[in-house]
Amino acid sequence: MRSDLRQRRAALESEWARWVPELREARRVLEGEAPLRREVADSWVRSLHTVDPGAASAPVTDGGEVRPRWADSPLRRPVVDLADELNSIADDAGFVAGVTDESGTLLWTCGGRVMRRRAERVNFAPGGRWDEQAMGTNALSLALRTGRPSAVFSAEHLVAALHGWACYCAPIHAPDGRILGVLDLSTTWDRSHPLAMSTVRTLVSTIETRLRADLGDHRGSGPAAVPGPPAGVRLTCLGAEEAVRGGARLRLRPRQLEILTLLALEPAGFTSERLRDALYGERPVTASTFKAEVSHLRRALGGGVATRRYALTTPVECDAVEVLRALAAGDTDGALARYRGPLLPQSEAPGIEAWREHLEVAVREAALASPVPDHALVYGERVPHDAEIHEHALRVLPADDPRRALAAGRLSTALRD
Repeated sequence: MRSDLRQRRAALESEWARWVPELREARRVLEGEAPLRREVADSWVRSLHTVDPGAASAPVTDGGEVRPRWADSPLRRPVVDLADELNSIADDAGFVAGVTDESGTLLWTCGGRVMRRRAERVNFAPGGRWDEQAMGTNALSLALRTGRPSAVFSAEHLVAALHGWACYCAPIHAPDGRILGVLDLSTTWDRSHPLAMSTVRTLVSTIETRLRADLGDHRGSGPAAVPGPPAGVRLTCLGAEEAVRGGARLRLRPRQLEILTLLALEPAGFTSERLRDALYGERPVTASTFKAEVSHLRRALGGGVATRRYALTTPVECDAVEVLRALAAGDTDGALARYRGPLLPQSEAPGIEAWREHLEVAVREAALASPVPDHALVYGERVPHDAEIHEHALRVLPADDPRRALAAGRLSTALRD
């Protein structure tokens, strides 16, 4: 995987060196030539009006202004409540986490000592300004501009000092839809991992849920409480297929559950063409059929699917995302507790099949890598024919542990099959 990242970084560095000087002169995207994501190229052009690509770090707001802004921010309480979890994820996985306000100014950061020091060199610290006008193309500025999750890798950043980083962000919305800020997870380019975006989106959903709860507490304290916004969705897609909202099961057809699952697993969203491919593969399906499925899901969610690029705009808690989040944090206990079976076991959609295999492999590898006997035993119960898992259980179980008989029995059965 690291060699793929190295090749991707080298290709982007080459494009950056080739196009940034020309874009700086032309002040426009050179149509049909630069093989960059369009949103990145457009952001480069906008940024070059105000940002020097050779800047060493982000400009800094007066630190005296940041402290009261954070103290008064509606994000402070839910973020502080999650601080232990954010610190654990950042420290264990080699990330630094940060939260901005609606202007793109960092108000709070956390992470391991080494990564925090590295981040502080580019002013990824409270007071640093990361909006597009101040720091050019980066995941925070794109998330603020688009209102959608965003990831920026290496030389997609306009400022060369950031080419050693990979950043994953999602905007945090107030119950009324306003963007209050952005949550960011950043790491070095060689640690870039697709699970990071799912982790960010899940954390933001938790923060937004707590914001709604805080608003509900405030409303309920008056004489005439105002009803809050609709509850988020709980999606179960591991070993079962169910979506629940406000205690009521959503009436979704299998195809709509597939769409919801894919959008939950890939919060950055899909183009229309890519989502159709993930659902139907090579099967000939009319555009109207595809759009009807998306429209039904959008109505069921109360408009919770964006239109230009298919992405969720309403909080969705998903067991598969929670498994990925646990794995990314090194929490094998949590991953195994939530992994109750294959992803949408009846689905034959290519995108679901790919994610199903990814989850199965990731959970299995975590169990095989763990020295904790319970992990091999719990996972082994779900895969009776997997001899390697049962052999691993016997290796890590103490010689006097009575559960060795269980593992030996399972191994014997697997070897006979």
